[in-house]
Amino acid sequence: MGIDDIPSSMLACQIVEFKKPYQIRSVPTPKSLEAHDLLVKVTVASFCHTDGMVAAGVFGGSLPRIASHEGSGIVAAVGSGVTDFRLGDRVMCGLPIHRCGECLNCKMPEEYRQYCQKVKGNLGVTVDGAFAEYVLCDAREACLLPDKVSFEKAAPLACAGCTVYRGVLQAKLQKGQWLGLVGSGGGLGHLGIQFAKAKGLKVVGIDARDEGLELSKKMGADVVVDARREKKEVIKEVMEITGGDGCAATVNVSDAKTAAALACAITVMHGRMIQIAQPAEVAVPFPELIFRDIRIEGSLICSRRQAQEMLELVAEHDISVNTNVFHGLDRIPELLELAHSGLMKGKGIIVVDDRAMQEEKKLGARTDSRI
Repeated sequence: MGIDDIPSSMLACQIVEFKKPYQIRSVPTPKSLEAHDLLVKVTVASFCHTDGMVAAGVFGGSLPRIASHEGSGIVAAVGSGVTDFRLGDRVMCGLPIHRCGECLNCKMPEEYRQYCQKVKGNLGVTVDGAFAEYVLCDAREACLLPDKVSFEKAAPLACAGCTVYRGVLQAKLQKGQWLGLVGSGGGLGHLGIQFAKAKGLKVVGIDARDEGLELSKKMGADVVVDARREKKEVIKEVMEITGGDGCAATVNVSDAKTAAALACAITVMHGRMIQIAQPAEVAVPFPELIFRDIRIEGSLICSRRQAQEMLELVAEHDISVNTNVFHGLDRIPELLELAHSGLMKGKGIIVVDDRAMQEEKKLGARTDSRI
């Protein structure tokens, strides 16, 4: 299929006004490709916590805008400068669109280039995203899917997976050490447990929901702790589990007001706390920084090389992405209702192209559907 064979219009789910419900509309298909662009026929698009922030206007930008920054699908057209992909390739879309290549971050080692401050935009955040039949993404940020990794698994990994995978890497732990995960039973947390276990770490999962605690156990956390208990009781239990010192490092993926402080408190003195969650303010008592010398590091998504490495890890270890599946863009309101209920286990996804989902089964790709 050439670019001229692609439909001139498509269905898409747009933010038309901040703090208002999405609208599903027929819009022009993006057929004007720059040199490094891929036009991807979307198979699966996923809903992320950040999508709520985008819809609320936290990141500003022009409207209307197609939502979702987590997408997977099939390459339908390539720009003139693309050499790594061919028509028909199965891909996971990357978030950055057209990094500048000249700023401080772009000239740093590869694992920092996603921090480019002059990037044209980020998929579904400041430019059109994957809640549509087609999406434009940057070939230099996209990843090929291993045969064993399904579209259903790949879409949530585009942000949730890439984000928590980098958090696990930034912890800089060795096999056998304890990693704490605050918010372990959510969309990022349940992936973080599995990534950590695949790298030989021991995991303390901490969550404050029955659903999250259940999922943490299911995903393989060595110990699961209920954060609804008194803080001192949670700390005491973690200290007992870890031999009295605390976790060698902790990753916080919870927006709860007390989550960052708890993450620091369960971490060994001089250890790292990797802050991934994005509350309006990150509150930590000064003794954690001054008297316990906890090193707090923020972390964004991982680089393209790390993302490809993550996908290979998913394939090798058959890592599960707990998904709540809805078929068709018109079912996005149902997905949002579940996401906002607090009862969702894992990630909510929209299957845009059922036919492609069926075709990929011939490759041996495995799914983890729950609905």
